[in-house]
Amino acid sequence: MEKRTSIPANALIWFGAGVSLAEILTGTFFAPLGFRDGGIAIVVGHIIGCVLLFLAGLIGARTRRSAMETVKMAFGARGGLLFAALNVMQLIGWTSIMIYDGALAANSVMDAGHWLWCFVIGVLIIVWIRIGILRIERVNTVAMTGLFLLTVLLCSVIMGGTGAAETSAAGEAMSFAMALELSIAMPLSWLPLISDYTREAEKPVAAAAVSALVYGLVSCWMYFIGMGAAILTGESDIAQIMLHAGLGAAGLGVVILSTVTTTYLDAYSAGVSSESIVRSAAGRSVGIGVTVLGAVAASLYPMDDITGFLYIIGSVFAPMIAVQIASYFLLREDAAGRSVHAVNLAVWFIGFLCYRWLMTLDTPVGSTLPTMAITLLLALVANRVMGGRSA
Repeated sequence: MEKRTSIPANALIWFGAGVSLAEILTGTFFAPLGFRDGGIAIVVGHIIGCVLLFLAGLIGARTRRSAMETVKMAFGARGGLLFAALNVMQLIGWTSIMIYDGALAANSVMDAGHWLWCFVIGVLIIVWIRIGILRIERVNTVAMTGLFLLTVLLCSVIMGGTGAAETSAAGEAMSFAMALELSIAMPLSWLPLISDYTREAEKPVAAAAVSALVYGLVSCWMYFIGMGAAILTGESDIAQIMLHAGLGAAGLGVVILSTVTTTYLDAYSAGVSSESIVRSAAGRSVGIGVTVLGAVAASLYPMDDITGFLYIIGSVFAPMIAVQIASYFLLREDAAGRSVHAVNLAVWFIGFLCYRWLMTLDTPVGSTLPTMAITLLLALVANRVMGGRSA
């Protein structure tokens, strides 16, 4: 009988994805909005993003296909290659960013050299990849238990601190709409990955729901830690907050474990996506190669501000999932046997341009929701009129 991942295993995987320095650091950008408005933007944005994450995971879970194979169902075999390539590029970017942030924070806690921490984190990620998704449950159980306790300790130190008043919150002013987009963008960045894990689940629908729910709750928690740290202490450097709070080794544990458990998913899925581009590619080997590349890039280049990167992710993957929702759930089509689904690809491109244009307007509801509504409606109308024409 083929081995499948359990519901707890999927929950642990996405708990590890949510506990991330990148998410804590992104949360610090919400500080100028204050607790109330910043908190609303975080929660509402994650609800929107995680509903989309669930739907993406559900497609892969029901069809037992990887994330990029499900994309081919909407855009055709060759059309899906565009998104597979874009996904590999964003995953290389995420791997580099995560290793960079982890090494920077670890070096602030224990000064051993930025490049050395990049090497250590890279080696640990490769160990996770070598263990493999179907055999990592026990390792993740131990790691996540320790990480949960360390994160609770970090949260209590930050929220119990006697820092500056809310009026001294650091950071540049940000509109509510832009904050909402930053909150939605993080779950959106996982859209091209989630089916790589839900396809292996014993109970597909439950696994997709638990994955999105656990990730959403934990990600919100990380955002709130970042925002709370910036508001209550006037400090946006999480490593310095941990150091000044006297966490020492515990803080170092949060940094290392959170970086490894999150970045492992990025590198692993880069390998899985590469198999959709080149059939002969060995996913695990590519994942290891991506980790090495990310570690080298992280040791050489500064990667301090990722907001632009997140907005690019939103502009690519928000219209993509809108087309997938229309294609799978409403039109009930499977274009994987075609070369290119020209109509859906054209609709996605219009959605991409729409997102970028709406960003310049700074609408009260952000860019994701109106872009998805327009893209989904356009996909339905265009396919009715054109009959799902392929090339």
